[in-house]
Amino acid sequence: MDPVRNPYAPGAGQRPPELAGRGRELDVFDVVLERIARGRPERSLMLTGLRGVGKTVLLNTLRSEAINHLWGTGKIEARPDQSLRRPVAAALHMAVRELAPRHRAPDRIDGFLGVLKAFAQRSAPAGRGATAPKLRDRWQPGIDVPASSGRADSGDIEIDLVELLTDAAAVATDVGTGIAIFIDEMQDLGAEDVSALCAACHELSQLGAPLIVVGAGLPHLPAVLSAAKSYSERLFRYQRIDRLDRIAADQALCAPAEREEVEYEQKALDLLYEKSGGYPYFVQAYGKATWDHAPRSPITAADVRVAAPEAEAELAVGFFGSRFERATPAEREYMRAMASLSLIEGEESGRDDMDAAVPTAEIARSLGRKPASLSPARDALIKKGLIYSGERGTVAFTVPHFGRYLRTQPA
Repeated sequence: MDPVRNPYAPGAGQRPPELAGRGRELDVFDVVLERIARGRPERSLMLTGLRGVGKTVLLNTLRSEAINHLWGTGKIEARPDQSLRRPVAAALHMAVRELAPRHRAPDRIDGFLGVLKAFAQRSAPAGRGATAPKLRDRWQPGIDVPASSGRADSGDIEIDLVELLTDAAAVATDVGTGIAIFIDEMQDLGAEDVSALCAACHELSQLGAPLIVVGAGLPHLPAVLSAAKSYSERLFRYQRIDRLDRIAADQALCAPAEREEVEYEQKALDLLYEKSGGYPYFVQAYGKATWDHAPRSPITAADVRVAAPEAEAELAVGFFGSRFERATPAEREYMRAMASLSLIEGEESGRDDMDAAVPTAEIARSLGRKPASLSPARDALIKKGLIYSGERGTVAFTVPHFGRYLRTQPA
């Protein structure tokens, strides 16, 4: 069939042509927006899940919903080597700029921008062992007003962030709307930044202020938040984003095809679900390859079988291989042991994706090593976002089907 008309979009954070299976999450967010609009208290949201389940796509969709409700919005992608101060300042600058045309007191906007500028340009207090901020962290925002003094500029990120977000929420209250800050890859925030963000959300919740944080991260994000502040488990509304069920996966494939007057045979859909496991990124990858190989409508199971090797080759390079290449030899050895053990754990637990969590003690035993000697490799893999520890003493892959991929690679 015509590849130009191919409707499928396997890309990082790229919205699929049909956002299937996410109606519940969208409904929950609409309720949050409406409750805050009516002055009701609400919690910030945290989306968690493996890579490839569409967290970034959903985060962007929720942001669009907030914009449709005339909220001010800003988005951040957290990085492990960057302080929260600069990106959150940029995000709030964008959010307040969206609200400024509707504010009747320009002086109030200028006053907040002065606080924002002071926050952005303030580094941590100097002390023994302190280093000057890196050049890339010295943000010079396009704000014409002078930086204020005595508000959000102490250098203590927790104190400053609480004051900054409280002032931003006051601007939103003036306009009769809200502000939402969206943070992707939230598990990569530093410990101090996570603690500061929790403290700020706690203060905003107590005040009933119209500012929320919507975060997205890997499955261990709740543990990261809990380690920072014990009350975080009650502070946020957590939503686990998982793979699509069969009905939603079929909808993700069939709805775009029907708009192009193309149909699938039932056996083709059966095989596509078996291959993709219902993971949204894989659904798009297999759908795209199948469309390009199918000669005509309806698309058959034979078309899927012919196209599958191409989809798998593309995933092996762009989705799996790029992550595998980031690992050191010691880290690859650790992951190979994980992959072998996860197959056994998966068979015993009845999981159909065979990437079950495995005990770290079993990994050490299989490699003939002491658990402590493997801690550097494990910690480095967690930091790189390749594995996570959902429960104490166990680890699992952050990428669906990664264990299966590793089991096909030569040692």
